[in-house]
Amino acid sequence: MLKFTESVDLIRTYICDYGNSLFHRSISKAVSDSSSANTPFPQLPVIVSRQLEYPHPKYPPLQAWLETLGQKKDEKLGILDLHPSIWHVPPRLDILHDNVEWQKTYKKIDWTYTPMLHEYPSMRKKPWPQKGTGKARAKNRWSPTWKGGYIPHGPKGPTSFFYVLPRHQRVMGLCTALTVKLHQNDIHFVDSLDLPTHEPSYLQELSEDRFWGPSILFVDDTDVMPHNIMFASAKTEGFTLMPVYGLNVYSILKHTTVVLTLRALNKIEKKLLHNLHSYDTQQEQPPPPEDP
Repeated sequence: MLKFTESVDLIRTYICDYGNSLFHRSISKAVSDSSSANTPFPQLPVIVSRQLEYPHPKYPPLQAWLETLGQKKDEKLGILDLHPSIWHVPPRLDILHDNVEWQKTYKKIDWTYTPMLHEYPSMRKKPWPQKGTGKARAKNRWSPTWKGGYIPHGPKGPTSFFYVLPRHQRVMGLCTALTVKLHQNDIHFVDSLDLPTHEPSYLQELSEDRFWGPSILFVDDTDVMPHNIMFASAKTEGFTLMPVYGLNVYSILKHTTVVLTLRALNKIEKKLLHNLHSYDTQQEQPPPPEDP
């Protein structure tokens, strides 16, 4: 006579064998039906092979979807590997602030100019006689003690506020901005910027269906963009086209969504990794302080 535990194990084994047999029957039936109807299985998104230079010693590559602009339906074409040294850095808000202030200031020019005394029109006659009026002596009305007179040591414009932010801060600012956009799900990767039509309504409906927000920045590896997206974005507010060499922190933070092509992604990672690991960039950094 079987014990209680042995009977429970026997029933459990029977149920598992029966479930497995049913599963295999259903799979074989699905395969036979598909083969008879000559309908292949739907292909799953594949991983787009990208060789990442300078692999990170600690963090594995990040992954993101590869999309397309060729149709309104949000179809995923594959999965991309992203370098963690660019897309997984600490969110340095001070670096972002320095980059934004630099971009807002380096083009500023102060045109304020105050003329000197010899630049005012000459006034040979005194404003009143030297004596007999009870007033203080005055040579002319352009004195700095008079209203409307010249300002001594005043600003002598034009004054430029141009300066160059150190390279490591500019590179770190781009990495921080891209990381923030990626983790907020506000950056998307597409195969190309080719659109099936040049109508602005297509681009508007596509952005509304995918919830890309009111302002979108499209980035490609060159400044020669496809004609359809050029005509569609030129007649619509909120869409900006930019090549890789013009990408900056202020534009990334200003737009709600950033759309990068696969070629632009390769060029951005190549340039940023070169600056992060090149000897010239490391040589520009100040030496560590000496021990007392």
